Amino acid sequence: MKKFLASAAVLGMLAAPAFAEIRIAHVYGKTGPFEAYAAQSHIGLMMGLEYATGGSMEVNGEKLVVIEKDTQLKPDIGKALLAEAYGDDEAHIAVGPVSSGVALAMLPVAEEYERVLIVEPAVADSITGANWNPYIFRTGRNSSQDAIANAVALGGEGVTIATLAQDYAFGRDGVAAFREALTATGAAIAHEEYVPTDTTDFTAAAERIFTAMKDIEGDKKLFIIWAGGGNPMGKINAMDPSRFGVEIATGGNILAALKAYKELPGMEGATYYYYEIPQNPVNDWLVKEHFDRFGTPPDFFTAGGMSAGIAVVEALKSVEDPDDTDALIAAMEGMSWDSPKGKMMFRAEDHQAMQSMFHFRTEIQDGKDYGVPVLVREITMDEMSIPVRN
Repeated sequence: MKKFLASAAVLGMLAAPAFAEIRIAHVYGKTGPFEAYAAQSHIGLMMGLEYATGGSMEVNGEKLVVIEKDTQLKPDIGKALLAEAYGDDEAHIAVGPVSSGVALAMLPVAEEYERVLIVEPAVADSITGANWNPYIFRTGRNSSQDAIANAVALGGEGVTIATLAQDYAFGRDGVAAFREALTATGAAIAHEEYVPTDTTDFTAAAERIFTAMKDIEGDKKLFIIWAGGGNPMGKINAMDPSRFGVEIATGGNILAALKAYKELPGMEGATYYYYEIPQNPVNDWLVKEHFDRFGTPPDFFTAGGMSAGIAVVEALKSVEDPDDTDALIAAMEGMSWDSPKGKMMFRAEDHQAMQSMFHFRTEIQDGKDYGVPVLVREITMDEMSIPVRN
């Protein structure tokens, strides 16, 4: 009998996991046009987990395990991989994706499996708006935050603006939010132009914009909302919009894209992040560690990934059991935490992270091969009336 009990005990030990673990799925577009964004997001996520756990990569004595899945920027693949992460991999929480279109396909999966999905960095308003469900949280900024911040930076009485954006959720939601935000500034939109996401020749679109703007009096701007390659700003600038009195404007972007900004010193807009702008201990750590490890500064989406990583840890610290999704949601609603950008807070009504944005002016600086977004002023979360769309 004793031999049997001893054998049973050994079998039980072999069957049990060597240690408890919390599984985090990062479901994001590792390959495709947004590959650079994805790489930054993953580095930032891992650094955020590290920072928030003090390097232990454990929460409440349980090891954090990160599972990576590549959506290839395809909505159907993203949807299937998130289901795989929750179902087969038994992920407690998921983070991602890069693309708004993929994110919209993934949202119902989180609700079906009753697991939290932290959206980072997909931007479309509808993610925490019309298509939202209670399992969705977003650390990334949304289209309204981008739009309102840029409206503050660019709008004013007598200002007329045309827009150029990609013809999918990111672009259309962005323009809709920008149009709405501009009304409070006294500015007006004269023309909207939408082109395919993979456009490289902007001649026809630019000519339509110039035709619509050429006879308008006063300050005239072309506001570009763009993600990925194609360089619409540089190519349209080469067509000399100044002959029609039109100035190019845009929001912030990754360092590689800022090379096009060097052609436009003095250009203004609003950005989510540039590594020299925020002054706080979290960003100090990120900048130092990123330079030490990679020899480069952290980029736009690195900060976003880190913000998500810190939010994951802070949420998990607040619950006894990571399997208890209801407790996790309750802990996250209204939760605030320190990020590289400064203080963030999940709004209880729609789980959108409220956060500062930064009004910038492009400056040419020695030793940098891009236009540097220099801070004009911080636009705090309290200054932006972000619509609650549910």
